[in-house]
Amino acid sequence: MGRSERKRSIKKTVIISAAAGLLVLCLAVMITVHVLLKQNFSRGEYSEYSVSYRYSHYEDGYPRTPVSFRSGKNTLRGYIYGGDNDKGLIVVSHGIGGGHEGYINEIVWFTEHGWRVFAYDCTGSCESEGEGTKGLPQSALDLDAALTYIEQDNSLSGMKKYLYGHSWGGYAVTAGLNFDHDVTASASIAGYAYPMEMIMEFTDGMIGGASKLLYPFIWLDCKAAFGEYSNLSAIDGINKSGIPVLIVHGEDDELIGYGRSSIISKKAEITNPNVEYYTVSGANDGHNSIFQSPEAAEYKNELEKDYEKLKERYGKKIPGEVQQEFYDGADKEKANKCNTELLEKINTFFEKAS
Repeated sequence: MGRSERKRSIKKTVIISAAAGLLVLCLAVMITVHVLLKQNFSRGEYSEYSVSYRYSHYEDGYPRTPVSFRSGKNTLRGYIYGGDNDKGLIVVSHGIGGGHEGYINEIVWFTEHGWRVFAYDCTGSCESEGEGTKGLPQSALDLDAALTYIEQDNSLSGMKKYLYGHSWGGYAVTAGLNFDHDVTASASIAGYAYPMEMIMEFTDGMIGGASKLLYPFIWLDCKAAFGEYSNLSAIDGINKSGIPVLIVHGEDDELIGYGRSSIISKKAEITNPNVEYYTVSGANDGHNSIFQSPEAAEYKNELEKDYEKLKERYGKKIPGEVQQEFYDGADKEKANKCNTELLEKINTFFEKAS
C-alpha cells in the first residue's frame, strides 16, 4: 500500500470513528433527555400534608356525581358538581402535579353562582389512569376527550360549555380550541402558548444557555410522544375558534414567565377580536397564588417561611407527625380564601358570552 493510500485509509478510519463516536454521544444524550423528561412528567398526586381544602371539607353540602371516559389508552375519572344547576357547564382543566380537587374552592364558588361543573383528573393524575402525565400537550388531548364525552352524554350535551383552566390546564383550554367542539367561551389562567417554548424556558432556568444544545433532542422526544400534536399551539386555537377568550396571568408568575412563554405575552400573535386580557398584580400575582385573596396569599407565604425553618431543623426528611402538627395548626379558613375579584370577572365574562 502506497503512502497516499495509507493516508486515505487513516483519514477514512478517523472519520468513521468520529462519526461513530458522535452517534454514540447523540444516542446517550437522547436517552438521558428521555429519562429526565419522563421523571419530570411522572404521576401527579395530592400532597399528603397540605393547608389547602380538599373535597372532604365540602362533602356534606356539595354532592357530586362520578364520571369516567377514555383518553387514549387510559380511563380518566372526574365528577359533576352542582348537578341541578342549569346556567351552563364549566369544564375544569387542572394544572400539572395534582388533580381537579386542587381547585375545589373555585369549583364550589362556581356551583354557588348557578353553574354546573365538570371536573376531571388528567392522564397520570390522582384518580385517573396513566403511568405519568406524559408531557405538556397531554392536557389538551385530555380536554378533547372530555368534551367528546360531554357531547355524547344526553344529560350534558344540550348545555352551553365554558372552559376554565390553570397552567397546564390554562394551555389546554386554549390549545384545545384547535379541535372541533362547540364551546361558548374560555378562561385561561397562567397558561403557556407553546409546549416546546415552555419546556425550553424551564430547561434554560436549570442549565442556562446550554439548553439550546438540547433543543433537537427534546424536540425529537416530544415528536415521538405526541406526533402532530407535539407543539400544539394555544394561539392557533384562540384564533381559529373566534370565541370569547379571557387570558389571565399574574404579573410576578415565577413558573410561566409573564413576558416569556405565557399566552398573555403573545398579544401580537392573537387576531381573535373577542379576546380580553387581565393582569393580576399585588400579593397574589404568582403562579398559584393567583386564585387566593391577597390576605390568603400573604398568610400562605408566611407559612412557607415557617415550613422552611422546619426543613432547616430536620433536613429534607421532616417526620410525618411534625408535618401533620404544622398543618393542623394552620388557619385553613384564612389560607383558602378565594380571589373573588378574579372569579367575579370570569363569571361576568361567561355570562356576557352567553
